[in-house]
Amino acid sequence: MRIVVGVLSLFFLIFGIDRLIASYEVTNPHFFIMYFFSSNLMILVSIVGIIFSCIGLARRKNSEVDESDEDA
Repeated sequence: MRIVVGVLSLFFLIFGIDRLIASYEVTNPHFFIMYFFSSNLMILVSIVGIIFSCIGLARRKNSEVDESDEDA
């Protein structure tokens, strides 16, 4: 589950950066504001998803290492 969240977050991070770059090509100021803030929100949510995945996988790895130390 965490890997799926991480991969989807990485996809939306790349898509959000692409939208951010594309927002500077818009000539209408209202559309620029809409594209700019929506792409920033997409980037921030994606970063949170990536951090969630990394922390979850790190905790899982640490718990597996702790369990193997207890068996010895």
